[in-house]
Amino acid sequence: MGAEVLTALCPRAGEVFVDGTAGTGGHSLMILPHLLPNGRLVAIDRDRAALDLARQRLAEFAPQVMFLHEDYRHLPAILRDLGIGGVDGLLLDLGMSSLQVDRAERGFSFSQEGPLDMRMDPEQERTAERIVNEASADELATLLETLGEERYATRIARRIVQERRGRPLLTTTQLARLVAGAVPPRARRGRLHPATRTFQALRMAVNDELGALEEFLGCLGGLLNPGARAVILTFHSLEDRLVKRAFLQGAREGRWAVRTKKPLRPSPEEVAQNPRARSAKLRALEARS
Repeated sequence: MGAEVLTALCPRAGEVFVDGTAGTGGHSLMILPHLLPNGRLVAIDRDRAALDLARQRLAEFAPQVMFLHEDYRHLPAILRDLGIGGVDGLLLDLGMSSLQVDRAERGFSFSQEGPLDMRMDPEQERTAERIVNEASADELATLLETLGEERYATRIARRIVQERRGRPLLTTTQLARLVAGAVPPRARRGRLHPATRTFQALRMAVNDELGALEEFLGCLGGLLNPGARAVILTFHSLEDRLVKRAFLQGAREGRWAVRTKKPLRPSPEEVAQNPRARSAKLRALEARS
């Protein structure tokens, strides 16, 4: 949704922008030409490997970009340390990057065998392997139900605990087969692989994705200059619900105007070219002047 992001953010020369989930720099690359000659962009990502690729990709804009291996939830402290009092534009593109999904060794996808990792920041300690092999059946069931909205959470959790008594769960394909065997036969015939929600829940737990988003939304109003624009792209209902609620609350308090009465969705053409975009929802706001 590059065109929609650019239209909603409306970057202008001399402004200060933050790409809080820079990834390999795709959105930053679209924004930066509009900030020239004297604007700045702070590119933040938890994934150091992605940030290194972004640095290479945005090399021609080097004087205008600051690259930080950080978590966007810490943005108030980050801006304070940089001496930036407020920003004119802010973007969050939540969820996984293609770099993470396509590399089997990162453990985000069960389409290829890899370790049960799922860390967006490989330098953190908590992994999906630790969760599935150490959490109790009740803890696993709650996690799968709340973060994955998995209707068979209890069945899957019990099967995980039963299986790991004999051997630890170590790989993505091992876990995916276990989940497929735990759900009823009818649940294996849907459009989604039966392990999809389990993997979503584990990934979100490993990276505390909802916690980070809630923390960020709680301080969003203090980050924006008058007239600033903010855009958040979400990829499932739990994230979108948090964003919608925070945007509406801020509008009621007079902090900003919500610019998307309903979330924008990718076009059929974009989904055909990039099926991973099919669940994207874009919400935008503009701070009061």
